[in-house]
Amino acid sequence: MMSPTPPERWMARALRLARHGLYTTAPNPRVGCVLVKEGRVIGEGWHERAGEPHAEIHALRNAGEAARGATAYVTLEPCSHQGRTGPCAVALVEAGVARVVVAMRDPNPQVAGRGIERLRQAGIEVEEGVLEAEAHALNSGFIARMARGRPFVRMKMAMSLDGRTAMRSGESQWITGPCARREVQRLRARSSVVMTGVESVIFDNSRLTVRAEQLELDNAEAIASRQPMRVVVDSRLRLPLAAACLREPGRTLVATVDGHDDEHREKLEQAGAEVVVLPAEEGGRVDLEALLSYLASHEEANEVLLETGATLAGAMLDAGLVDEMQLFVAPTLLGGEARPLFELPGLTRMDEQRPLDIRDIRAVGDDWRITAVPRRCDPAVASS
Repeated sequence: MMSPTPPERWMARALRLARHGLYTTAPNPRVGCVLVKEGRVIGEGWHERAGEPHAEIHALRNAGEAARGATAYVTLEPCSHQGRTGPCAVALVEAGVARVVVAMRDPNPQVAGRGIERLRQAGIEVEEGVLEAEAHALNSGFIARMARGRPFVRMKMAMSLDGRTAMRSGESQWITGPCARREVQRLRARSSVVMTGVESVIFDNSRLTVRAEQLELDNAEAIASRQPMRVVVDSRLRLPLAAACLREPGRTLVATVDGHDDEHREKLEQAGAEVVVLPAEEGGRVDLEALLSYLASHEEANEVLLETGATLAGAMLDAGLVDEMQLFVAPTLLGGEARPLFELPGLTRMDEQRPLDIRDIRAVGDDWRITAVPRRCDPAVASS
């Protein structure tokens, strides 16, 4: 294996810093910055949460006057516009940085090359594309929202070795072990939205929350204080008023279609739900693409974690709306009467099968975790 070049070495460090914001920066991207001068780090930082200073500002403050003449390694193009914080490109210019190495351009239309252009106009040398794929993977949700107007959808499913998710009665707790459940909690924590179908809520009465005691992270309490929004796809507005998810901290949004009893809708809203009426597909079901577009445009959702049953999981796959699959496989058998992983109607021939690309397989306690990508998903935003 070839040794990393100096730019790759420092960018890898910046990417590690950026990962500190994995659970906290939404709806902003995760960004890290390292300032290097004469072969040593003189300042570094990462974006911690929306509304607070960006990675470049933390690094510049850390370096002080030593930043003049330094090289900045940044995982995402420095911003050029005034948002809740000032433009980082201007801050780098004013600090006297001599060179900026950028992993990837910012897909945000408000930036999209303008930050790099501002640096070059100020006489700063700019290099692009160092560890670009790694930077893309870290911010696949932000890229998806900016590039195509909908979030990155990560489907999580737990199954037995024979591909079953629950007994015929609906009983499903627990197929997988505590290590797998810890990983699911971390997937929830990094997501903007946890989405499920009403049938799953009716059968499992899941809270769909991030629970600090299961994260096993140093800052678990702070992470769990930001609960992802819960979204229940409920075309016929059947969500029980006593559903546990309505009593948990954070927001629960119920996505439905027009034509339902206003009285039940009012009762759901009084119980804590936010009901949004969306266009209907043929058959009267919620238009899933419209729902994802709504979550991107109205809620600034970057990543959606889909935790649901076979019907909604199959519908999302069939519509080409799943970007990544996290499949937790337990070494157990539930039998032919148990519920399947997906409902994909209409597949009768081998040439109609839905191929997947396996990205990773690893042991998680006594279970296995498979990361797979549907081959038809958009490669521009697929996580690697």
